[in-house]
Amino acid sequence: MRRTRGAIAVTVATGALLVAASPASSAAPVAAPPTTAAGAILIDGTTGATLTSKDADTQRQMASTTKIMAAQVVLRTPDLNYDQKVTIKQEYADYVVREGASTAHLKVGATPTVRQLLYALMLPSGCDAAYALADTFGKGATTQARTADFIAQMNAKAKSLGMTKTVYDSFDGISPTGNNLTTARDLGKLTKYAMSGVAFPKIVATTTYSTGGTSTDATWGNSNLLVRERPTGYAYPGATGVKTGTGTAAGKCLVFSATRNGKTVIGVLLNDEERYADAMKLMDWALGASAGSGAAVQRGNTEPIPDVLD
Repeated sequence: MRRTRGAIAVTVATGALLVAASPASSAAPVAAPPTTAAGAILIDGTTGATLTSKDADTQRQMASTTKIMAAQVVLRTPDLNYDQKVTIKQEYADYVVREGASTAHLKVGATPTVRQLLYALMLPSGCDAAYALADTFGKGATTQARTADFIAQMNAKAKSLGMTKTVYDSFDGISPTGNNLTTARDLGKLTKYAMSGVAFPKIVATTTYSTGGTSTDATWGNSNLLVRERPTGYAYPGATGVKTGTGTAAGKCLVFSATRNGKTVIGVLLNDEERYADAMKLMDWALGASAGSGAAVQRGNTEPIPDVLD
């Protein structure tokens, strides 16, 4: 998709998202821009109030946005040790090859830390990193038992957050049964919770992360173009995350967030071929049209996330 530096014009058309509030000013409400998403929501990142939505309560496949919950299971582990080392097994590498999955290209036998695996999970969307974390933080005598327990922890967390229409059968979004489902509303609720933490917002706002010459020896770029500066475009000013996802059943998905002038919004787009354009239109609408212009915002940061419980 070709992107320009100019502010994005908002076109109101039949089928546009309906306005729940007037986010930009106290003037008469302006209709939210239309999107091509099958399911969508934009919420106030502070209060959780819905600003606009489209078929937000229909269950849909979520692809790698699943990894937001996987990260939460790890980050909310009591007394989490970010420096714990995890040995990369051959089965993790075999898995990504067999599934044709997105990968952080973790080397078999390498011993990345939990901190590094979290970056590998969220930036390049490494399914190998997801497998390693599930195998480490699940309980059981075998890899199969541990990954199953990890997925059970994901479902328990969803239930505790009131995500009544969400169910996970996967630790990374590659659904073996087709029953890895959420709604735009549930995913927005999860993301608001995730962004209230300490480490998660730092991770998802990072443009690139390097392991610093350790045994893992890798540098990962953020797959989210709203955050990542590229030669053909600019990161969206004020963008703070969050996660991409793409799959045959799920289509193109995007969970996004931005903060400007003291206001934060969080959005979810499920099965949206124009996910970046739609996200920017929604953020322009909610935060002011000037958001789409100006120089790129560089958020690269390779400093370690704080060694505290998220």
